[in-house]
Amino acid sequence: MAAVGRRVTLNDVAAASGVSRATVSFVLNDDPRQTISTATRERVLTAARTLGYVPHGIARALREGSSRIVVLDIGPGRTDGSFARSYVRGLDAELAAHDHLLLVRPATPRSDRQALDAIAPRAVLRLDEAAACGGDGDGDGSGDGSGVGESGCAAHADPVRTQLRHLADRGHRHIALALPAHDLPPAEARLRVAREAARQLGLAPLISFVVPRPRAAGTDAVRALRAGHPEVTAVAAFDDPVALRTLTAVHDLGLTAPADLAVIGYDDTGYGELVAPALTTVHLDAEPCGRRAARTALGLDAVGPATASGRVVVRESA
Repeated sequence: MAAVGRRVTLNDVAAASGVSRATVSFVLNDDPRQTISTATRERVLTAARTLGYVPHGIARALREGSSRIVVLDIGPGRTDGSFARSYVRGLDAELAAHDHLLLVRPATPRSDRQALDAIAPRAVLRLDEAAACGGDGDGDGSGDGSGVGESGCAAHADPVRTQLRHLADRGHRHIALALPAHDLPPAEARLRVAREAARQLGLAPLISFVVPRPRAAGTDAVRALRAGHPEVTAVAAFDDPVALRTLTAVHDLGLTAPADLAVIGYDDTGYGELVAPALTTVHLDAEPCGRRAARTALGLDAVGPATASGRVVVRESA
């Protein structure tokens, strides 16, 4: 038995299973050039599991040319939404199924090269690319490969339609899309997809406006929308934070949702259920996208859907 606190080595596994160190190495590395009996193989694997043997990452990296680590840079974007949570869950599960480890880290330019050199990752993925991918394609949500990068997902086409369809089914024909003051390329891509979806649903041409972060500025933005476009009865927001700012503005103007202005969010961060009225939003299931991204990163066939599916979480605001 290996000493407590000491790293379990191949020698420990060899001693516990009664075979040579070389045999242990052949078994654990599944060397196809070696013929080892089933009984011996099982004895070695059982000893390795019992002792808690973990292959030495540096040695394996030198042998294989890279480590069994896949890095996901989360960048400055939000990670509390349903897309990020489900994407990471799928990515992690698929990598684990192929004996790889997911390392999630914030990307900083100063530490980027140093960190990557230290761990020699199998691949580096970026969450912002996964979330933005597919937003500026033809918007049919088919996931046929156009607009689907190595991160493995066309994220936005279906959920935008889900937002608009939910509002249209409740009788809204004049809808505005609320955008953030930052993050302009994804916002512009979302607007293109939303306008095409509105046209296909037979809605009036979509109005867009920006809801800035300061509370007073957000209230002014909703006031201007109401004054310039009194026909608008509903707002589909870029994400939950923008939707919550819109709801706050509705309250500050002495209005109510959904009676005066229905509001629907996007990405189900969980904060929407804590306000009054509770925020209706679109929940994204991107676990298949994460699994697809993992397989692509490992050089395996990219099976499964490439589009995150959306469903409405119906609360009080829409």
